[in-house]
Amino acid sequence: MMKLVSVFTLIASASAFAPSRTALNVQVASAPTRPVTAIHVASPPPTATDVQTSPAKVPEMMDEGIYTFNKVLIDTVYNVICFFYPVKGTKRDFARFYVLETVARVPYFAYLSVLHLRETFGERALGDNMRTHYAEADNELHHLLIMESLGGNESPVDRVLAQTMAFGYYWYVIAVYFFSPPVAYHLSELIEDHAFETYDGYLTNHADMLKALPVPAIATKYYVEDNPFLFDLFCTVKDKKDENGDFSARRPQLETLYDVFVNVRDDEKEHWKTLCNLVQYGDMQGVENKMVQPTKAKPSEN
Repeated sequence: MMKLVSVFTLIASASAFAPSRTALNVQVASAPTRPVTAIHVASPPPTATDVQTSPAKVPEMMDEGIYTFNKVLIDTVYNVICFFYPVKGTKRDFARFYVLETVARVPYFAYLSVLHLRETFGERALGDNMRTHYAEADNELHHLLIMESLGGNESPVDRVLAQTMAFGYYWYVIAVYFFSPPVAYHLSELIEDHAFETYDGYLTNHADMLKALPVPAIATKYYVEDNPFLFDLFCTVKDKKDENGDFSARRPQLETLYDVFVNVRDDEKEHWKTLCNLVQYGDMQGVENKMVQPTKAKPSEN
């Protein structure tokens, strides 16, 4: 019993000499503070094992049989158009471009039709592709309107031929895109490549004639006056952007018809790059501008 009393006595004595929390706070608060100097210690340079490099993207190749079939089909149609509409530096050249643009814009309608159907049956996360394909269709529409303003659709024969080809090609692309989007995108990749080469050659061989002709009003409206939102939307793999992060700054001032065809040619290149990325990576922004390459055929294993 005497031991327990002694223990309690010691505890009571210790608590009496312990400073209270309030006293400690006051002492800390009143104590003068010294400036703290931060010391920066340089970290050692990373070693080779510390640096993690992301693996380079490997493009998908197209089955050789499908690749060959697509190429033969598009080359045949293109050669038929070239046969009936040879470029001679005359007004008939615009009829050729009218036919090409009427057919070239059809696949984007087909993509949207299938994507809307898939969305109707509950599939989601298709919005980016749908918006881009709509912007591409709108761009091709204005190419067509430019050719029409130049008299490309004056002949009923040209109109019937272009519209008949477009109608048949629309349903063909619908079927292909429904079962295999990459194969359908590859068809358009080939078409846009032909379109770019056609316009580029036309600019090279008939520059003087084009520089002597005025700018159509529809071209000024689309490239200069209209809101560039849809225009910027289809430029998915450009390098240079303006201060707002848009691509519309790439469009030069339109002074002659030559400038208009420069824009049309460059638009086709933008479509081509987007399609290459969709075929090879399943992504419109698969690789950056300078790394885009045409789709290659996968060698057969036989």
